[in-house]
Amino acid sequence: MGNDSITIRNTFLPSDLELVALLHGKVYGEEHGFPESFETEVRRGLQIFNQNYDPDKDQVWVVEKGSQLVGFILLFHREKNQAQLRYFILDKSCRGTGIGKRLMEEWMSFFREKKYDSAYLYTTSGLDAAVSLYEKHGFVKVSEETTMNFGFPLLEILFRLDKG
Repeated sequence: MGNDSITIRNTFLPSDLELVALLHGKVYGEEHGFPESFETEVRRGLQIFNQNYDPDKDQVWVVEKGSQLVGFILLFHREKNQAQLRYFILDKSCRGTGIGKRLMEEWMSFFREKKYDSAYLYTTSGLDAAVSLYEKHGFVKVSEETTMNFGFPLLEILFRLDKG
């Protein structure tokens, strides 16, 4: 195995910001036809996360295959004791391996450990495997609308999770 072994780390390195944005640009561009502006918006959002990072409230899960970043998810603290799930992505080579399920389980564990009251996430159409994972973990679709938040028309679907 050696170079091909999969690891998950919880440390956000300065280089991760660019690598996660590039992975989003590649995956969403190749698989969903998103324009290059999407990568720029992801980079901007990650910069905001990095500037507001609180190790007592926030967490990242960085998936690496050898030395290559191949997956990512983060939990970002928000107002009113809410958590936001953002930037969940896996390279095609890692899908169907159980890594996505593991990331969601670890995300949920951190969410419970930090005693958040609720969580939310935005996704878009065509991401059926991710939506299935969200729903299996208690997220419920509450709304959808076409926005220009990423610089192009995009159907944004809001999911919420209550502590229950």
